[in-house]
Amino acid sequence: MIQRFIELGEGYSDIYELMELTRSNKGRLQHLIMLHTVKNGRDMSSFVAVMKPTNPGDFQALYICLEGIPNHKFQPNKRAELFQEVAKELGKEIIQFDVKPTETFAEKELYFQYLIGILRLNHYIPALR
Repeated sequence: MIQRFIELGEGYSDIYELMELTRSNKGRLQHLIMLHTVKNGRDMSSFVAVMKPTNPGDFQALYICLEGIPNHKFQPNKRAELFQEVAKELGKEIIQFDVKPTETFAEKELYFQYLIGILRLNHYIPALR
């Protein structure tokens, strides 16, 4: 199985794209996740839509808006509200984790591997066979 993060931006248009991806693929949508971190002294969040693996192909897409949204627990904002609205609309609970920031890692790919490890350990995505 191949599990890969597909990075979207952090603006409103990117959140709208993430929402549309979840709605148009609601049969494939497995989880909605908010990852919280402190980046440059600011409480920030990433939003993730985890899709079920493709059949055939065994490819699992994880769409992410990375570290650009203020953490709604400390600063309520419209982007977090939109993400919560789509979760409610699709009958999904938002899974939330505190994670290290990307700046902790030398490369973004290492950061994505770190996140995949966390999701596998918590059984939100399958381990490789």
